[in-house]
Amino acid sequence: MTKRHQGRTVVISGAASGIGQATAVRLAAEGARIFIADRAKAQDTLRSIESAGGEAIAVQCDVSDQASVAKLKAEVEKSGASCDILINNAGIYPMQSFDDITFEDWKRVLSVNLDSMFLMTKAFSVGMRQRRWGRIINIASDTVSLLVPNLVHYISSKAGVIGFSRSLATEFGEHGVNVNTIAPGLTRTPGTLADKEIPGGMTKDALFEMMVHMQSIKRSEVATDLVGAISFLASEDAAFITGQTLYVNGGLTRTT
Repeated sequence: MTKRHQGRTVVISGAASGIGQATAVRLAAEGARIFIADRAKAQDTLRSIESAGGEAIAVQCDVSDQASVAKLKAEVEKSGASCDILINNAGIYPMQSFDDITFEDWKRVLSVNLDSMFLMTKAFSVGMRQRRWGRIINIASDTVSLLVPNLVHYISSKAGVIGFSRSLATEFGEHGVNVNTIAPGLTRTPGTLADKEIPGGMTKDALFEMMVHMQSIKRSEVATDLVGAISFLASEDAAFITGQTLYVNGGLTRTT
């Protein structure tokens, strides 16, 4: 595999499983040194990277907590590394009707899905701008462009991610730091497969099947479908791309 990220250091949140894990393994195979930030232990991700000859360190971190993110930054700096590529991937997606969402539910989703991106970017973007090179890739969701019920807090947070990324791109562009967003479709991961029943009586299997029929590519999305796009946006090939949202969802949505 081409070592397109040789010598780069990547900090990626939520990489103990799912999209984050697949991304960490891919970028490590392409030569990057990986720092995994996740509340869960990332032993499976570490084993996959190490067995492929890559280098990775896992730090248990709550990316929605300022003190925890500060400790993560200290761990990265203690190793002698500097973050070149930041991938804000961690997120939660509880399906609840608006009537069932409490203010605590609302605050928790916004904190994990959006506040975490503010905290992580605050922690690692200063060094990128000082060195005049950096890539920030934020994971949003194609639900911001779809008619999906029972996700008001989630969709609100992901729309915020897109606005956050566009605004940062404006401020950071002159400092050599590009900021872009990936909007995945419904992806088969341990998280999305955890709950079989969803509000309204539809099963999770039926939801996946419905989405497949609406896509141009007639199969369910998996985590590895996203890693090529993320790798590209993190590379020198994307040097003149910033402030963009790339939908990776099998052609379900069409944007101009």
